[in-house]
Amino acid sequence: MQYYRGRSKKPSNKPLSTHCATGPNQVWMWDITWLPGPAKGIYYYLYLILDLYSRKIIAWEIWLEESAENASMLVQRGVLKEQRSKQSAPLVLHSDNGSPMKGASLLETLYSLGITPSRSRPRVSNDNPYVESIFKTCKYRPNYPIGGFVNLTESRKWVLSFVNWYNHKHRHSGLNFLTPHQRHTGKDKEIIEKRRKVYEQARSSHPERWSKGIRNWDLDDEVWLNPERLKTEIPKKNQSL
Repeated sequence: MQYYRGRSKKPSNKPLSTHCATGPNQVWMWDITWLPGPAKGIYYYLYLILDLYSRKIIAWEIWLEESAENASMLVQRGVLKEQRSKQSAPLVLHSDNGSPMKGASLLETLYSLGITPSRSRPRVSNDNPYVESIFKTCKYRPNYPIGGFVNLTESRKWVLSFVNWYNHKHRHSGLNFLTPHQRHTGKDKEIIEKRRKVYEQARSSHPERWSKGIRNWDLDDEVWLNPERLKTEIPKKNQSL
């Protein structure tokens, strides 16, 4: 039998963090990304919290360094903005395993606010896909300054404009082309019902243009982060019966 040998810590099989949200402010996800500065090797750090259910950007900030203290201030800002208290419904904050995510000051803040921390598996970026996706959306905007931001103030102005566009104007394909703000504030059902009526009226007026039913505009009531996949056993070839 082979035993683990070496001075490094023995690898552990950390379970996949799976969460389900049936409404806003139940599961938040956050991360940090680099924004290019005015010269090579100079970066600004964008901190961002995203809601799992609505995809709304809850809070953001740009600092000159990565730290748990900055992350703690960001979480407090998000809690104040969403008017949450310790008596509110349970809230999970998911992140990766970077040092700012595991810092004592952030963990102390989370516990004091009644927020449950959750982290991805070590060295697995796919465990936090929604935040990775919004960072890509941010950096692929047509007016994104690929050459770098002139200074910290300009980077904050640009991200402020991006957040306003994303939350209030961006028709999210994952939300059936609703904005995150509409989904977050509960206006999604009313808007979807109006769309359905418009389609039904159009179909009744010109049935010859419709070969099938109207488009399904419904959204899932449950949104999952890293849903568990059902393990199905693959039958072996030439297996005797």
